[in-house]
This record gives sequence, structure tokens and C-alpha cells, in this order.
Amino acid sequence: MLDRISVLLFSPAGGTRRAAMELAQALAYDTEIVDLCQPGLEGRTWQPEEAVLVAGPVYGGRLPSLMVERLAPFCGKDTLAVTAVVYGNRAFEDALLELNDCVKAQGFRVAASAALVAEHSMVPSVAHGRPDGQDLEQLHQFAGRILRKLEGEWAEPSVPGQRPYKEWSPMEAVPQVSRDCNRCGLCARQCPNQAISAQDPGKTDASRCFLCMRCVHLCSHNARSLPQPVQAALQQKLGPLEQVRQGNQLFLGE
Repeated sequence: MLDRISVLLFSPAGGTRRAAMELAQALAYDTEIVDLCQPGLEGRTWQPEEAVLVAGPVYGGRLPSLMVERLAPFCGKDTLAVTAVVYGNRAFEDALLELNDCVKAQGFRVAASAALVAEHSMVPSVAHGRPDGQDLEQLHQFAGRILRKLEGEWAEPSVPGQRPYKEWSPMEAVPQVSRDCNRCGLCARQCPNQAISAQDPGKTDASRCFLCMRCVHLCSHNARSLPQPVQAALQQKLGPLEQVRQGNQLFLGE
């Protein structure tokens, strides 16, 4: 086991956090979370003897651009890195390659990578309940393989994806607000890109919202949801995946 690992985490809806923390806690006795959803974080540099795990969600086969922006102040000095992208049972396409390119450009050395499945943030019936017990057992086994690899000389793993990365932009929609909203302001305070008005939580800036779904998942009154036509289109597109169990893909480069 490593003594300590820092987890650079971008997890608006929570699925990435659960998968990443299971892996991190199987790798090290102590974990430290750097929450990339929080704006205004100060930069930091990790030393060669330290280790990080960098994890984020897949949006349309890419990393969220806000995550890439938030990663910029964090650097390594040939520091060990494990990378993970988390996707909702469809595909991860170029996201893991993009993450590895980003991490390496900032001075980290990638020892292992993973594309992990979690419950879809927009259509929770897809990959419902994942990561589940089978996933978590696989993550713990993968952590053991990573630790054994690090005992000797090791090389970076090869991961799928293409450059240039695929084009992607979020749908032109924002979560709608129902009469159940009590204007507590939690959604505005927790929005990663400050897209929701603090004075009027019913207003969302469409130019800043990237449909991370954090506000929907946080609302205890279920007062926020995607517009019904968007929900219907997503269900039609992704509904068939409810009966499919995509596997986690693990890359060690042994």
C-alpha cells in the first residue's frame, strides 16, 4: 500500500467520486481529496515521491472542459499518477486519452488508467446502482495489480482514443425548476460553473450550464429536472442500454 494518495476529483453528480474513492482507498492508507468542482482553488505541485489519482466523468466521449480548466494549476514533478474516467454504460471514446494527455503535460507520470462504469447521471435507470459489488471487487483487484507493478520498473499503459479528440458540446437545455423549489440556494452554491443565480435559483445561465446534473441530484425537494422533451429523447436513445452491462476497462501496461 502507498502511504498517501491525493485524489484530484471532478464529480458533479457523485458517480465518479464513489468509483474513484474505492480505488484510492485500495491503493493507499491515507487519501486527500482535491475537489475540482470548487472554483478558485489554489495551484499545487506534487513531488516525485508522491502519488495522485485523477478522476472525472465522460460527457459525450470527452472530458468536461471545465475539468480540464480546473486541472491547469495542478502539476507534478514526474509524480506517479493513476487516471480514471467514469462513464454511464455507453462509451468513453476519447476521454481517457484526453485525460492522460492532460495529466502528462502537467508533469505527472501515468502508471495505470481505467474507464469505469457508474449510474448514468441523466438516465439513472441505465447502469442503475453501479458501481456495484462486482465492480468494487474488480477495483480492489486492480489496485493490487497496480501496487505490484510499482514494485519494479514500469511503463505507461496504452489507452484507446484518437487525436484530434471528437467534437462535443452539451445539449441546448438547462434543468427546469418546479413549484416545489423553496429557494434554499443549495443548487446555486454548489453549481461547479456558477450557472445558477444566487438571488433567484429559478434562473440558470444557459451559456454556463453544461448539464452536469449536480443541481438535480442535490435537490432534496426534487424541484429540478431536465425538460420533459429532453428526458424523452434521452430515454429513447439510452433506454436500450438498461439491459446491457458494460464492463470496466483497466489499463496497466504490464
